[in-house]
Parts: sequence; C-alpha cells; structure tokens
Amino acid sequence: MKGHPRPRPCGFWPRPRSLRGRFTIANVLFLAVGLVLAAAASIAATDMVLVGQIDDSLKSSNSALGRVGVGTGGMRQLCTLANLLQVGKADKAGSSVADAFQQDLFVVLDRHGKPAAMCKGQGGELGKPVSADQHRMADAVPDPARLAGSGKASTVRSGMTEYRVMATRLPDGTLLVHGIRLSGVKHALGKLLIWEAAAGAVLLALLATGSLTAARRRLSPLEDMVATATAIAEGDLSRRIPRSRHGSEEVEQLSASFNTMLQQIESALTDSEQATARLRRFLADASHELRTPLASVRGYLQLYEKGMLAADEKERALSRVSAEALRMSRLVDELLALARLEDRPALAFAPVDLVALVRDAAADLAAQQPERPVELLLPDGSPDRAPLPAVHGDEAGLRQVIGNLLSNVRVHTPADSPLTLEVAAEGGSRVRLRVTDTGPGLATAEAERVFDRFYRAAPARAGDTGGAGLGMSIVQALVQAHHGTVELVTEPGCGLTVLVTLPAHAEQPLPAAP
Repeated sequence: MKGHPRPRPCGFWPRPRSLRGRFTIANVLFLAVGLVLAAAASIAATDMVLVGQIDDSLKSSNSALGRVGVGTGGMRQLCTLANLLQVGKADKAGSSVADAFQQDLFVVLDRHGKPAAMCKGQGGELGKPVSADQHRMADAVPDPARLAGSGKASTVRSGMTEYRVMATRLPDGTLLVHGIRLSGVKHALGKLLIWEAAAGAVLLALLATGSLTAARRRLSPLEDMVATATAIAEGDLSRRIPRSRHGSEEVEQLSASFNTMLQQIESALTDSEQATARLRRFLADASHELRTPLASVRGYLQLYEKGMLAADEKERALSRVSAEALRMSRLVDELLALARLEDRPALAFAPVDLVALVRDAAADLAAQQPERPVELLLPDGSPDRAPLPAVHGDEAGLRQVIGNLLSNVRVHTPADSPLTLEVAAEGGSRVRLRVTDTGPGLATAEAERVFDRFYRAAPARAGDTGGAGLGMSIVQALVQAHHGTVELVTEPGCGLTVLVTLPAHAEQPLPAAP
C-alpha cells in the first residue's frame, strides 16, 4: 500500500527546504521590516520638519502684520504699489514684491466671510480679482474666525490640494487668511520615498547575497556531516568529518562529538568483528580438539565391539579410551573455566599470601620433576626490607594461575632447565610475580599469540603433552578478573619470563572485576 503524499505547504510565500534559504528569507524579512519602519519614521520626521518651517513662516508673517497694524486699506495700497512697480518692470525687485501676494496666497475675507479683491487698478477700481486658487483655499477653511482666535496653523484640503493656513484679524476687524501650498512638501516626501525604496532594494539584494554566501560557508560543516554519514552508510567506517575554517563554535563542537561517536562505533564494530572471528576460530579449534579424542574413542570401541582386538590389545585399548576421555574431560573443564570467567564470576576476594602459594606450587613441581633446579626469590622478612603486602584476590583462582604457569614450564622446557620464581612489592600498592625459565623461548609472532585460545607454539607436541592451548588464556582471564596485568618477555633461545602484577590488599577491598 502506497503512503499518502506529503501535503504541500499552503500560502503565498515560498518555503524553501534548505536551511540556507530559510536563513536568507528570515534575514531579508527582518531587514525589510526594519527598513519600512525606518522609512516611515524618516518620512514622518521630514514632514514634521518641513511643515514646522512653513508654520514658522506663517507665524512670522502674521506677527509682522500684527505689529505694523495694517488694515484692509493698507493691504490694498501695498498691493497697488506692487502693481505699479510691476507695470514699469524697471525694477525686478518690484516684480518680486507683487509676486509674493500670489505665492503665499493672501486672502481678505469681507464681513460676510467671502474673499475680496485686494489690489486696485490704475483708475482706482479693484483689479486682479480673487483667483480660483484663493477661492478654493478660503472655502476649505471651515471657521476662519475660530482659526484666527487660536493663533495656530492648520492643514486644509481642497480637492487634491492641501494648504497650510493661518488666519489673522486685522485692526479694522476683517480677516486675513494666509496660506501656503503643501505640494512642495509632498513632492519632497515623494522623492525621499523613492530614494529610500531604491536604497532599501539595494540593501535587501546585498543582504540576500551576503546571507546566502555566509550561510553556505557557515553550514558547510553540516554538509560534510551529511557526506560523511552517507559514506559510513555505504561501508567506509574510517571516514571522518574534516575540520572547517568557517564553522561556528557550536558546529565545531558537534563535529568533534560526531567524530568521537564515529570512532567509538568503528572501535565497537571492529571489536565485534574480532570477537566474532575469535569465536569462530574458538569453535573450530574446540571442534577439532574434541574430534580427535572422540574419533579415537569411537574407533577403539568399534574394534572392541566387533571382537577385532586380541586379549592383550583389549587392555591397551581400554587404557587409551580412558586417557582420551580424561583428555576430553580436562578440555571441557578448561572451556567451562573460561566461560565462567567471561561471565563475570563472583570471586571470593580476600587477603591472600602469595608467597605461600608460590612455595606450595614449587613443592608440587619438585615432586613431579625432582631433577629441575628451582630458585625462589621471596621476601625473607628481614627488618631492613619493607614487608610484602597480601594480595587482594581469590585464593583458588591465584593457585590456578601459578599452577598453569608452572605447568607450562614443566611441559615446554627440558626437565633439567633452571626455573626462577620471584615475588616482590611494587610501589606499595601492587605485588609482582615473576616466573623465569631457561627454555627455548618464543619468537615475536608466537609471543603475540600466546594468550589466544587453543594456540600452541609447538603443535606437534600436543599429542605428547596433552595440552589444548588454553592454559595461558585462563591465566590472562584470571589475572584480569583480579584487576591485574600479565606480560611476557622472551626471545628465541633466551627463555621465557612471565610478569604477573596483582593489586595489594587494602582496608577497603577492591570491587569485583567487571
């Protein structure tokens, strides 16, 4: 059954799947909002400044009229004088004086509130009637008398045109409305808005480009992680995340943790593969070791059952069957011992006198091989020497360690070759056991495999010695269970030295081996 397709996100704005795209869009949106707010603030401030300047100009003009005390007649005389100066055009300044009345839009309101003409012609008649623009401004003022009483400027609108106006009551009681168009302010604000929009678009484009570039550089370690994970999934366990020069501290910490995890995973898989290989080799060796005695036992029994053995051969056949059964029993016991050691056995830890165990083992070896010279280098208890601390361990396990080491010497070295056993303190917290023989020794490759199960340096002698190559494996497992170490020092023709270091007993016993 096919799964339902993943629904696409709804909405107008695109939602990129990459982290770079999302970072870029977020940065651009934040900057765009900031630019809009900044533009609105700047436009509002500019509008306030320009309108404030217009208000100051209006207030200054009205204040001047109030101080001079000019009435309606005076205003008309000034306008007539300006016209006379303009007619001659001999003086440009006169023209500008006349134009001032048209630029600032002075409107005189009669008693009925209607605009009245200000200037007179050459014959004395009223000339230059009120313009349409002045009419519109006067009509846009809702209450001129109230505006004059307030003494403040106000914005009025007539159609699409806005005016900033103030009203002043002249000494004769008439009202003078003085206004200035705001089209210049709007034009200036429009240009400012265009410039800000262009600058904002350029800034947004630069930010988008810079964000994409920076995000690509900063997130490159994440892409390396993806590539590394893909390579590991394909089987390349040695692949690691390279160190990036552009990554942040958090990304570098993640890369280091990821590499540490990969190292542990690789080590665990390598250990697992090695353990599996050892298990397969162990099963193969165990099957081989058990197959030989089983085949011998089965063969002798078949001969015995078929009556194919003479009377004098029956006793020898039974003795061989008994020897092979004993060999299989010893092999099974050693395998069980190794299995228990691997299963974290609960050893009975207590103070153990290692010197006494060495003496007992040396006595047993002397009984088996009386012709072998054995030298014991043990603490003699003299007052000038520090006393040897007791070993923290399991007595039965330590006896088996010493027994296996001496059995190895007894089987693989000539019966008359000397043997040295030494017990000494090491640093006050450890006890060292040294077993040195003068046998043929081992090569480097052989010494590296001494502790492997079923390994025998002289396989041809296995039938004579009866060993299965598990003695040294048991020694290593028991020493590790006692939190100790075992080492070999050997060369071909120079004998073999086994160094076993065990923890000394303290008032607080050490925990059991993991």
